Amino acid sequence: MRVDNAGVGIEYEVTGEGRPVVLLHGFPDTGRLWRNQVPALVDAGFKVIVPDQRGYGRSDKPADVAAYGLINLAADVVAVLDREEVDLAHVVGHDWGAALAWGLASLLGARVDHLVTLSVGHPTAFARAGLEQRMRSWYILLFQFEGIAERWLSDDGWRNFREWAGHPDVDAVVADLEANRSLTPALSWYRANVPPQTYVDPPVALPPVEAPTMGVWSSGDVALTEHQMTGSAAYVSGTWRYERLEGPGHWLQLEAPDALNELLVDFLPA
Repeated sequence: MRVDNAGVGIEYEVTGEGRPVVLLHGFPDTGRLWRNQVPALVDAGFKVIVPDQRGYGRSDKPADVAAYGLINLAADVVAVLDREEVDLAHVVGHDWGAALAWGLASLLGARVDHLVTLSVGHPTAFARAGLEQRMRSWYILLFQFEGIAERWLSDDGWRNFREWAGHPDVDAVVADLEANRSLTPALSWYRANVPPQTYVDPPVALPPVEAPTMGVWSSGDVALTEHQMTGSAAYVSGTWRYERLEGPGHWLQLEAPDALNELLVDFLPA
């Protein structure tokens, strides 16, 4: 399926019938990241909606960095929901998809039934997570340098990317980034939403999340501290549930699919 949002085409897939669930991927993935979750959710009675977010996969890739600002990203999700005639959906996000999911639940809470955020906590909790989180997020500053970041990641057969990311699907991800020319658009998410001044400016004030929310963090995640997830409870006025998965790294969908699927089916009402 494909929907147009103000001239930007967003490709997405729909599987199953029932209460809708939207799965939002982050850097550097496409909707393929959720391939282990879609069958489990369909079997549990859900209609599963999986977009390739703007800049990735088959979706359009605007050249303007500003096009990747949070409001535009949120509008893409709303366009998909409207195209499917869905007023209210569960939203599950990972990495940048989690940051977007937090924004949707804060700013467009009437469209979010239950919220699940994987790996990345609430933006304010992330900003206030302290020096350890800043040190783990060193790459965000590198990614601000257009051209330099692209070279650092892709030179020598993507050696730095392969060593730094530790992605379980690294060959397929690299093939997608090359074939779809997605690297600069993917980095534009960082450039549009976490420019250097965010390191010194106060965090943007967001309304509290009213939806029932579950945050999931995995102990092998080298980029994100546990505190930035557990601290998210302060920004949720609805019910809050925290789950820690022991062992998996950042891509828990691929490294611990059964455990994650069990949590999703248990938390999300069908």
